Amino acid sequence: MPHYLIELYTPKPAWLALPAQQRQQFLEGIRSGMGGLSSLGVEVLALGETEPDIDHASAHRFLGIWRCPGAQARDALLAGIGASGWYGYFDHVNAASAGGDFAGHLAALASA
Repeated sequence: MPHYLIELYTPKPAWLALPAQQRQQFLEGIRSGMGGLSSLGVEVLALGETEPDIDHASAHRFLGIWRCPGAQARDALLAGIGASGWYGYFDHVNAASAGGDFAGHLAALASA
């Protein structure tokens, strides 16, 4: 069963203070580290800036949406993000879930 990871993140002062060359070096490390995750079946569904003008918008500036073939691949993605030093540069929130359908979701809400 697929698992999904949603990330919301905003640059911290440490990122904003980082010189452009060091930002690029860090991002190159991220780029090269992500290559190995595709062999695990990890897929990027969307990466982008959030839209602030929607109803109940998040205050976070960026989002990432990932699909993984299972919890093990999702956990590998999370481990890679943590090991990269990402959380030191970005105020970050994760949400994860196994795939589900509308009827199952409504049943879970009813029993909550």
